[in-house]
Amino acid sequence: MTTDDATTTDQPDEQTTGGTQAPDDTTDAPAGDQDGQDGTDADDGDTFPRAYVEKLRKESADYRTRAQRADDLAKRLHTSLVAATGRLADPTDLPYDEAHLDDPDALTAALDDLLATKPHLASRKPMFGDIGQGETGGSADVSLLDIMRANAL
Repeated sequence: MTTDDATTTDQPDEQTTGGTQAPDDTTDAPAGDQDGQDGTDADDGDTFPRAYVEKLRKESADYRTRAQRADDLAKRLHTSLVAATGRLADPTDLPYDEAHLDDPDALTAALDDLLATKPHLASRKPMFGDIGQGETGGSADVSLLDIMRANAL
């Protein structure tokens, strides 16, 4: 019976431990080197002085500001190019596309496609010609005699 007791004591009792064992916390690394707990990092080459980091952040912020300004100017140019065509009532109806800035044919094709699908966006102003309103090309001199003759008839 002693042999049975010895074999049963070598195996852990599943009822008392809940069937799980504690994780093995032993590693090959020394105790203080894990995750920089001893105050030193293994990657000292990756840290930079605070002034240098702030300089880099400011420089990056300046570049982002300049890029945003360039994007805003490009959108304004696009709107101006669309307005110059006179084909749309509201030039912002055509979505911004960078290709329209470089290629006038792409801009014309995009306007044609937009007006084909949405003709109500077209400009309603007459582009050219006499529409029968406004000042006509009469005589430059006003004469009382001419006015009386026109009213006499």
